[in-house]
Amino acid sequence: MARSQSGRNSAGVKVFLYYIGKPRDPHANSMAEDFVTRASRYSPTRMCEIRPEKTGDEWWSKHSAAQKILLDPGGRQMDSEAFSRLFAQAEMSGRDLVFLVSGADGLPARWRERADLLLSLSPMTFPHELARAMLAEQIYRAFAILRGHPYPR
Repeated sequence: MARSQSGRNSAGVKVFLYYIGKPRDPHANSMAEDFVTRASRYSPTRMCEIRPEKTGDEWWSKHSAAQKILLDPGGRQMDSEAFSRLFAQAEMSGRDLVFLVSGADGLPARWRERADLLLSLSPMTFPHELARAMLAEQIYRAFAILRGHPYPR
Protein backbone atom coordinates (compact mmCIF):
# COMPACT_ATOMS: atom_id res chain seq x y z
CA MET A 1 0.00 0.00 0.00
CA ALA A 2 1.34 3.44 -0.89
CA ARG A 3 2.25 5.76 1.93
CA SER A 4 1.87 9.51 1.88
CA GLN A 5 4.55 11.91 3.09
CA SER A 6 2.93 11.87 6.50
CA GLY A 7 3.19 8.07 6.64
CA ARG A 8 -0.55 7.48 6.40
CA ASN A 9 -1.99 5.04 3.90
CA SER A 10 -3.73 6.95 1.15
CA ALA A 11 -3.88 4.65 -1.86
CA GLY A 12 -7.25 3.21 -0.90
CA VAL A 13 -8.97 6.46 0.11
CA LYS A 14 -10.98 8.24 -2.54
CA VAL A 15 -12.75 11.59 -2.27
CA PHE A 16 -15.97 12.28 -4.15
CA LEU A 17 -17.51 15.74 -4.42
CA TYR A 18 -21.04 15.54 -5.77
CA TYR A 19 -23.34 18.44 -6.41
CA ILE A 20 -26.98 18.68 -7.32
CA GLY A 21 -27.92 20.75 -10.35
CA LYS A 22 -26.17 22.52 -13.17
CA PRO A 23 -24.39 25.82 -12.50
CA ARG A 24 -26.02 28.95 -13.91
CA ASP A 25 -22.68 30.19 -15.19
CA PRO A 26 -20.84 27.63 -17.38
CA HIS A 27 -17.53 28.78 -15.85
CA ALA A 28 -18.70 28.38 -12.25
CA ASN A 29 -17.04 25.02 -11.72
CA SER A 30 -13.62 25.99 -13.05
CA MET A 31 -12.29 27.12 -9.66
CA ALA A 32 -13.65 24.00 -7.97
CA GLU A 33 -12.13 21.82 -10.70
CA ASP A 34 -8.74 23.45 -10.12
CA PHE A 35 -8.81 22.53 -6.42
CA VAL A 36 -10.05 19.01 -7.21
CA THR A 37 -7.06 18.60 -9.55
CA ARG A 38 -4.72 19.80 -6.80
CA ALA A 39 -6.29 17.43 -4.24
CA SER A 40 -5.90 14.57 -6.70
CA ARG A 41 -2.14 14.78 -6.19
CA TYR A 42 -2.74 13.35 -2.70
CA SER A 43 -5.71 11.07 -3.24
CA PRO A 44 -8.04 10.19 -6.12
CA THR A 45 -10.61 13.01 -6.09
CA ARG A 46 -13.63 13.35 -8.37
CA MET A 47 -16.31 15.99 -8.78
CA CYS A 48 -19.56 15.43 -10.66
CA GLU A 49 -23.20 16.40 -10.87
CA ILE A 50 -26.01 14.12 -9.74
CA ARG A 51 -29.76 14.36 -10.06
CA PRO A 52 -31.61 12.89 -7.07
CA GLU A 53 -34.72 12.07 -9.10
CA LYS A 54 -32.59 9.87 -11.38
CA THR A 55 -29.95 8.70 -8.92
CA GLY A 56 -32.27 7.77 -6.05
CA ASP A 57 -30.77 5.29 -3.62
CA GLU A 58 -28.12 4.14 -6.12
CA TRP A 59 -25.97 7.02 -4.89
CA TRP A 60 -26.04 5.60 -1.36
CA SER A 61 -25.39 1.99 -2.32
CA LYS A 62 -22.53 2.99 -4.67
CA HIS A 63 -20.72 4.41 -1.63
CA SER A 64 -22.11 2.15 1.09
CA ALA A 65 -18.88 2.00 3.13
CA ALA A 66 -17.89 5.65 2.63
CA GLN A 67 -18.40 8.44 5.12
CA LYS A 68 -21.13 10.64 3.67
CA ILE A 69 -20.85 14.33 4.49
CA LEU A 70 -23.69 16.50 3.23
CA LEU A 71 -23.55 20.27 3.22
CA ASP A 72 -26.46 21.78 5.07
CA PRO A 73 -26.97 25.29 6.51
CA GLY A 74 -27.90 23.79 9.88
CA GLY A 75 -24.94 21.41 9.93
CA ARG A 76 -21.85 21.39 12.10
CA GLN A 77 -19.28 24.10 11.52
CA MET A 78 -15.58 23.39 11.84
CA ASP A 79 -12.32 25.12 11.14
CA SER A 80 -9.81 23.87 8.58
CA GLU A 81 -7.77 21.95 11.18
CA ALA A 82 -10.84 20.02 12.37
CA PHE A 83 -11.87 19.42 8.75
CA SER A 84 -8.41 18.00 7.97
CA ARG A 85 -8.84 15.53 10.85
CA LEU A 86 -11.76 13.99 8.93
CA PHE A 87 -9.25 13.18 6.19
CA ALA A 88 -6.69 11.83 8.63
CA GLN A 89 -9.33 9.52 10.12
CA ALA A 90 -10.42 8.40 6.65
CA GLU A 91 -6.83 7.60 5.70
CA MET A 92 -6.28 5.64 8.92
CA SER A 93 -9.46 3.62 8.40
CA GLY A 94 -9.24 3.38 4.59
CA ARG A 95 -12.75 4.79 4.33
CA ASP A 96 -13.68 6.92 1.31
CA LEU A 97 -15.14 10.39 1.81
CA VAL A 98 -18.24 11.47 -0.09
CA PHE A 99 -19.37 15.10 -0.03
CA LEU A 100 -22.63 16.45 -1.40
CA VAL A 101 -23.49 20.08 -2.11
CA SER A 102 -27.22 20.50 -2.59
CA GLY A 103 -28.95 22.53 -5.25
CA ALA A 104 -31.28 25.49 -4.85
CA ASP A 105 -34.02 23.29 -3.39
CA GLY A 106 -31.78 21.91 -0.64
CA LEU A 107 -31.16 18.28 0.20
CA PRO A 108 -33.79 15.60 -0.23
CA ALA A 109 -35.18 15.06 3.30
CA ARG A 110 -34.57 11.31 3.18
CA TRP A 111 -30.89 11.96 2.46
CA ARG A 112 -30.32 14.35 5.38
CA GLU A 113 -31.26 11.69 7.91
CA ARG A 114 -28.91 9.13 6.31
CA ALA A 115 -25.82 11.37 6.35
CA ASP A 116 -22.88 10.54 8.59
CA LEU A 117 -22.28 14.26 9.04
CA LEU A 118 -24.17 17.41 8.12
CA LEU A 119 -21.62 20.15 7.53
CA SER A 120 -22.10 23.90 7.24
CA LEU A 121 -19.40 25.95 5.52
CA SER A 122 -20.64 29.15 7.14
CA PRO A 123 -23.67 30.66 8.84
CA MET A 124 -23.89 32.90 5.75
CA THR A 125 -25.73 31.81 2.61
CA PHE A 126 -23.70 31.39 -0.58
CA PRO A 127 -24.62 30.47 -4.15
CA HIS A 128 -24.27 26.72 -4.63
CA GLU A 129 -21.61 27.24 -7.29
CA LEU A 130 -19.49 29.15 -4.78
CA ALA A 131 -20.07 26.48 -2.12
CA ARG A 132 -18.63 23.90 -4.55
CA ALA A 133 -15.46 25.96 -4.97
CA MET A 134 -15.19 26.62 -1.22
CA LEU A 135 -15.58 22.93 -0.38
CA ALA A 136 -13.10 21.86 -3.07
CA GLU A 137 -10.59 24.37 -1.70
CA GLN A 138 -11.06 23.04 1.84
CA ILE A 139 -10.55 19.48 0.59
CA TYR A 140 -7.24 20.52 -0.98
CA ARG A 141 -6.33 22.52 2.15
CA ALA A 142 -7.02 19.47 4.35
CA PHE A 143 -4.54 17.37 2.38
CA ALA A 144 -2.00 20.22 2.40
CA ILE A 145 -2.32 20.54 6.19
CA LEU A 146 -1.81 16.80 6.67
CA ARG A 147 1.23 16.74 4.38
CA GLY A 148 2.88 19.86 5.81
CA HIS A 149 2.58 21.69 2.49
CA PRO A 150 3.08 25.49 2.79
CA TYR A 151 -0.28 26.28 1.09
CA PRO A 152 -2.35 26.63 4.30
CA ARG A 153 -0.15 29.24 5.97
